[in-house]
Amino acid sequence: MERIWAVKAEGSCPASLESFDCSNPHKGTETVLASCPSMQASQQHRSSVMASRLYHQIKQEVEPEPYWFPQLPPIDPSLCYSDGFHFSVESSNENFCTLESSSANGSYTAYNSTSLVGFSPNGSPMSQQDSQSYPSDLHHSPDNNGGSPISGSCVTDDVSDLRDKLKELETVMLGPDSDVIDSKTSLEMGTWRLVTDAISRGDLKQVLVFCAKALSDNDLLMAQWLMDELRRMVSVSGEPIQRLGAYMLEGLVARLASSGSSIYKALRCKEPKSADLLSYMHILYEVCPYLKFGYMSANGAIAEAMKDEDRVHIIDFQIAQGSQWITLIQAFAARPGGPPHIRITGIDDSTSAYARGGGLNIVGKRLSKLAEYFKVPFEFHAAAMSGCEVQREHLQVRPGEALAVNFAFMLHHMPDESVSTENHRDRLLRLVKSLSPKVVTLVEQESNTNTAPFFPRFLETLNYYTAMFESIDVTLPREHKERIDVEQQCLARDVVNIIACEGAERVERHELLGKWRSRFRMAGFTPYPLSSLVNATIKTLLENYCDRYRLEERDGALYLGWMNRDLVASCAWK
Repeated sequence: MERIWAVKAEGSCPASLESFDCSNPHKGTETVLASCPSMQASQQHRSSVMASRLYHQIKQEVEPEPYWFPQLPPIDPSLCYSDGFHFSVESSNENFCTLESSSANGSYTAYNSTSLVGFSPNGSPMSQQDSQSYPSDLHHSPDNNGGSPISGSCVTDDVSDLRDKLKELETVMLGPDSDVIDSKTSLEMGTWRLVTDAISRGDLKQVLVFCAKALSDNDLLMAQWLMDELRRMVSVSGEPIQRLGAYMLEGLVARLASSGSSIYKALRCKEPKSADLLSYMHILYEVCPYLKFGYMSANGAIAEAMKDEDRVHIIDFQIAQGSQWITLIQAFAARPGGPPHIRITGIDDSTSAYARGGGLNIVGKRLSKLAEYFKVPFEFHAAAMSGCEVQREHLQVRPGEALAVNFAFMLHHMPDESVSTENHRDRLLRLVKSLSPKVVTLVEQESNTNTAPFFPRFLETLNYYTAMFESIDVTLPREHKERIDVEQQCLARDVVNIIACEGAERVERHELLGKWRSRFRMAGFTPYPLSSLVNATIKTLLENYCDRYRLEERDGALYLGWMNRDLVASCAWK
């Protein structure tokens, strides 16, 4: 029988010669591998490399081709502020929010068409390319009844097919010829198994987290593939997590496209008439107690501090529609001994004019008419500017007036030391302290998104707005025709901004009350105790809402939450 002789090389296995049978090449190798650590390690290494190559080959099959996300030319956004929550609208003929791209320089392969990522008429986010980008039959598959086109970029769309491939790969990797598996490959396999399990279970929340993690790790192929899967799972007319998921997906797409800034500015919603927009804000105000809670707690602290004052000056750093002061004017009108003279300085930049249907003079006329009806002496001073522009001379403080300053859902829009060396957040607090106010009220969303890196910020946003959307679902029926508009116009843009934008472009920068306390103390303030009477009134108010809302008083502050999640915090300072 013909034999091939292998001559021992220097430094190889102790056996000087080993013969191999050509008719059975594997015969005898067990003995060699068992007696030769170097050959055993070499064989194991080759098996591991082969398995790793096979893994990445399968991974390339199931991941989509990279999209080309062109950057938009700069577009000036028209920002509006609701009574508390920041949002914006721009003119468009679309029925739902869209992310529109036109041209850019990118490293990805460019399709010969414009890309449009947004919401289809039935409420499902979609990714569209013209016929040069995708085969037409992929857009009109008979199995695609959800309204979202099937992406032509994913070779293996069926999850069970993917799982079969992964199982086949696992068998190869764990076979008898390979006892050592590369740890990185094993880790990647574990992640893929978790991802596919989440998709097969329809666990939208977990898939959103996996997608954000892939984006955070710069695993763009994985992120793009998961975005394709998410488009089939979200809907602006579905369950609370499906609705929130639609807007969070939009934020992820915007972040992937151009770090968020261009896409965020170009995010277009159907522009309602100003009267309709006010209606949406009023609906949110009525169905969710968050804004009402914040205004009532702040007004209670101001009324308590001013109960013996004859002349009261209130500086509101984001007056919006002026709705907060309607109940306070009524309360002052009923004060024993007669109402004080009230002067309100309303600060709000000009971009809020659309939501009001005009400038701050509309707020002044509205409040003046109300005060006249209740026979309360009243003045209104308009300061149409951003909080970043406010200086002492703009506030027109007069001697003999007791001063109250209101920061309701406003300070988190001010850039701090992490964004600007000017640090307007702390500058405003020092400016207000120099005015010697009797009381300063703070109402803010209890969330931590200011300096947090992208991935933990995404998790915090997902947790916070899940509670928010669940609470809306309880009080506003899902079939309510205006619910989509309320969420889209008043909440969605905040979500996209938090996820997609960085630096000065990210204006939604919330902090927990513990951090606000530190800022107020550094500016020289001390806590002002909240009125127990006001707290009792707010508790009574909550009885008209779902019993899953909860009110808690701790450390001199009031917290309004949904189930186990704090959503809004209110406190006062002097």
